[in-house]
Amino acid sequence: MARIIDTPLIAGDGGSCDPRTVHGAWGALDAAAQRGLAHTHAVQAATDHLYEKVKHVIPAIEWPAYAPLIAAINEMKRAKNAVILAHNYMTSEIFYCVGDFRGDSLQLAREAAETGAEIIVQAGVHFMAETSKCLAPEKTVLIPDTRAGCSLAASITGADVRLIKARYPGVPVVTYVNTSAEVKAESDVCCTSSNAAAVVEWAARTWNSDRVICIPDEYLAKNVAAQTGVKIIAWHGRCEVHERFTAEDIAEMREAHPGLVVLAHPECPPDVMAASDFAGSTAALQDYVTEKRPGKVVLLTECSMSDNVAATAPDTDFIRPCNLCPHMKRITLEGIYDALREMKHEVTIPEDVRVRAKRAIDAMLALPKEKPRAFEVGRPEVAVELV
Repeated sequence: MARIIDTPLIAGDGGSCDPRTVHGAWGALDAAAQRGLAHTHAVQAATDHLYEKVKHVIPAIEWPAYAPLIAAINEMKRAKNAVILAHNYMTSEIFYCVGDFRGDSLQLAREAAETGAEIIVQAGVHFMAETSKCLAPEKTVLIPDTRAGCSLAASITGADVRLIKARYPGVPVVTYVNTSAEVKAESDVCCTSSNAAAVVEWAARTWNSDRVICIPDEYLAKNVAAQTGVKIIAWHGRCEVHERFTAEDIAEMREAHPGLVVLAHPECPPDVMAASDFAGSTAALQDYVTEKRPGKVVLLTECSMSDNVAATAPDTDFIRPCNLCPHMKRITLEGIYDALREMKHEVTIPEDVRVRAKRAIDAMLALPKEKPRAFEVGRPEVAVELV
């Protein structure tokens, strides 16, 4: 088990692309020491049980770099009546050791709406924090790093949506949650990758329309079109993580790893979806692994997802192509600690925008809860109208 230290721990790099080794245990240890935190017997007693969840990704020699921050964060949460919403793309020491609620953006949105805590710390990116604020305006919502953005959210503005609606009057607007509050405010209903196909079908029925505007992810829109038969009007936005995967990558991995099961996120290009064995949201991918227990698997999504799912599927061998989200990786233990201690980086939204954005989010949350829907792979690509 991790030893107790009174002097700085020297931790090796190990050559991994894991963000813990980029600014690594060195950075975490410096961060703890700079904040007057040490790995004491009390800290060890408070965190030993948490280490069991992350020992597959954090060597025991490095754990004392993280444990003081983890213990301090968990103590502050209790003292301040705070909760941390941890997205599936968070590194494991955040996801398992300080996260109170864990999951995809839909799961976290539901938790934000229902939690009795006074403070929400969003361990995710800025649009997620805005969603929490939309749903819980009376609560203080903090984002540990204001630079934690999203390529999809940055690809479209509220003004863009107004122009689209003017071009296609009467056509319902389904907006992915990976957008700013001002974009949601111009929308009819939100969706996540867990329910995108179901929401598009619902919008088509409710508005009695054979067309639906589905923004801003071009690939998600194309993949939804292939699943639903609804004519889709789409935007040119793409996720900078998922757009990098290719069908050629899959062919090479299958050749190198016979028997590999390939699971893809629907923000991937359609040819990647077609070459995969299963496709769905991060929640659906996790459910597949925990229920099917494949011997060897690759998750075509942000690479911390594999670390987090591996904790619940120790008998599965994970092949890990490392596509990091640079925005998600701006969220660190020290950033969470500072945000809670100093109550800084509070997320605010103009009330008129918040009310209209909440209406679109509420429309999504009001739909019947269902298990995250898988995307049927192998379907032919369907053309969408790009604006």
